Amino acid sequence: MNKIVSSIEEFNERVSNIQPGDSIILANGVWKNAELLFEANGTAEKPITLIAEEKGKVILEGASNLQIAGDYLIVKGLVFKNGYTPTNAVISFRKSREKMANNSRLTECVIDNFNNPERQVQDYWITIYGKNNRIDHNHITGKKNLGVTMIVGLDTEESRKNNHKIDHNYFGPRPTYGNNGGETLRIGTSHHALENSNTLVESNYFDRTNGEHEIISNKSCQNTFKYNTFFECTGTLTMRHGNETLVDGNMFIGNGKPSTGGVRVINEKQTVTNNYHIGLTGYRFRGAFVMMNGVPNSPPNRYVPVIDSKVNNNTFINCDNILFGAGSDEERSQAPRTSEFSENIIYNESKEDIFTIDDDISGIKFLGNILGENSKTTIKEGFENAKIQLTKNEQGFLIPNSDKIKTKVTISPKIATKDNTGTTWYSKSDNDIALNSGKTLKVEAGINTLFEIVKKSSGGDIIALEEGGNYLLTKAVKINHPLTFKTSGKVKAIIQFERMMAFEIENGGSLSLENITFDGAKSPDYAGNSVISTSKKSMIDNYKLFIDKCEFKNMVVNHSFDVLRVSKGTFADTISVQNSIFKNISGSIAALDKETDDIGAYNVEYFLMKNNAITDLQGAALRLYRGGKDESTFGPFLEIDHNIFDNVGFGKKNKYNAAISLYGVQETDIKDNIFKDSKAINMHLVVGEPIVKVRNNALSNSEKLKVTGDQKYLVENQWNLAPTFSDKSSYTLSEDSPLKGKATDGLDLGILKQ
Repeated sequence: MNKIVSSIEEFNERVSNIQPGDSIILANGVWKNAELLFEANGTAEKPITLIAEEKGKVILEGASNLQIAGDYLIVKGLVFKNGYTPTNAVISFRKSREKMANNSRLTECVIDNFNNPERQVQDYWITIYGKNNRIDHNHITGKKNLGVTMIVGLDTEESRKNNHKIDHNYFGPRPTYGNNGGETLRIGTSHHALENSNTLVESNYFDRTNGEHEIISNKSCQNTFKYNTFFECTGTLTMRHGNETLVDGNMFIGNGKPSTGGVRVINEKQTVTNNYHIGLTGYRFRGAFVMMNGVPNSPPNRYVPVIDSKVNNNTFINCDNILFGAGSDEERSQAPRTSEFSENIIYNESKEDIFTIDDDISGIKFLGNILGENSKTTIKEGFENAKIQLTKNEQGFLIPNSDKIKTKVTISPKIATKDNTGTTWYSKSDNDIALNSGKTLKVEAGINTLFEIVKKSSGGDIIALEEGGNYLLTKAVKINHPLTFKTSGKVKAIIQFERMMAFEIENGGSLSLENITFDGAKSPDYAGNSVISTSKKSMIDNYKLFIDKCEFKNMVVNHSFDVLRVSKGTFADTISVQNSIFKNISGSIAALDKETDDIGAYNVEYFLMKNNAITDLQGAALRLYRGGKDESTFGPFLEIDHNIFDNVGFGKKNKYNAAISLYGVQETDIKDNIFKDSKAINMHLVVGEPIVKVRNNALSNSEKLKVTGDQKYLVENQWNLAPTFSDKSSYTLSEDSPLKGKATDGLDLGILKQ
């Protein structure tokens, strides 16, 4: 019997009397603050169904969730958005540890940006317990707060050896979280690493699921991953704990995007076969393929050494890195043993040797691997060069062909695509609004005219300031969607402000500033002013900030006046500061040091400072902090290129006692800068084998680089102090640089040395 219900009360009444073969139909419309408990028992022949009246037209909003408990239940066609779960899960396959769902199915449901507004409050979106459940053709996108998107739980005997099937789901974009706890799928936990889960993960599409290093975290035994596609994902399918995993016939498409990875092998009796990798750029733990070192006699929750594992018949096209013995250190000192890397095809058009050997590889047998004509490796046996041609197959994938390839590379027709996963009725189009994508709004000079125009703006709009116009803000401008402010003309408009900040980036906001002067002369006489700040509340959305051809001056009314100051619980994908002038400032240009819990969190992924002139700045120009020893994140990534630092870092309130303070940055590139009468760069090296490049910088009456932390990173990695910056002629500037025409006579262009 089918029955439409229109309220929670009607739903509960219907559930209490339901019989095998019956259906509950949720009426079209918005179900606000709906906590549904679907507890019933159907049979294999007569399952009980909970379904939307029309797919996509039943929306669960606010504090809503769904618990499924019983046997032979089907849930279909629901949409969760515009809210977040009041418990630890949006959809759970159990009511309690004792009452869970078995032989049940979740299909064609949607969870879209259903995030707790507190970034660091943890929840899960789908938690799977019981046995013999199927989760298929769901659309799951936009997880931004702490917590794994989907988990398979093994915390009771009744959920082990579960034979779950997770197939044909669309996992939409998950932005970089900037901390541990951003996996998309986890099967098991370290506590149950040696339990068999027997879960099949097949034909799912992972679309830019970039939350953290582990896209999939396998933490139990005897699981299978087949025919899944990982599209531009910054991370890897990681066999973190557990043994006897099969990774077969999956596709990893990087398209040259940074940090895109493939498969990472840890533990025993793992099999990686018939996988296709193309355009992956990740290094270290996120290479196209990574075989880790382990801890001798490791407990299950650390790094069990790789033993009796096979990696064969995989294809790598234009991938940057394959690593053996990765993570080798005093603790992870056990190299792989009794394992095999055989009949794999490695083709690269631009990089000769993509192999990194971090420890003894005598425990790995290399057999029958094929390299392209221009490739090479220091591995002595098991590789043969061949003339390889790439041709497109019927599916549009590049396939390597050669007389020496024994088994033709094929892509399974079961491989996941964007079209054959998720629902047919919910759009997979990106909804992100880009900067500079909207209309142009002209704003007259005057008092609070910027404040008023922002209230009329839409995401992506460009706010054009009058050439040479004077703008005064007595109210801080709230930025809650992407906006660009720029002067239309050569003479910069001037912005002054009487609040402790000019702009406050709120959740959903991004900001671009171009060709504007910011003058702090009218700012209040308080410590801790800033030109730009982020919301003091947690921000669930990552933001972007671009500063180009701007001037910041007269910011000395009190101490610690920063250009950018961020709050804890906020995260920027990109901050770019280029072609700008900073002078007479009592604080920092960017204060990105608020995540001090030392758990691996940080405030920005990519920070770029290029072609700037910085004069009489009392604080550290940049304060960038990433503490702790967690290895689940990639960043921050830092580039400081072609800047002049003149009298920087000597303020009494500069607790870092440095011109630039870097702590735990994972990739650093500081090149072609001039330091005149300035404090040192202070750099603390910590977890993650950071890549450190400091090159071609000139010192004039300035302190030398100071490095603390684990010095082995200087020896074993890409530490580069290339002595090539010897005269002014080698110091080239872009046409937009404010340094063009500046005199550099009298500078001691000595080499920056350790």
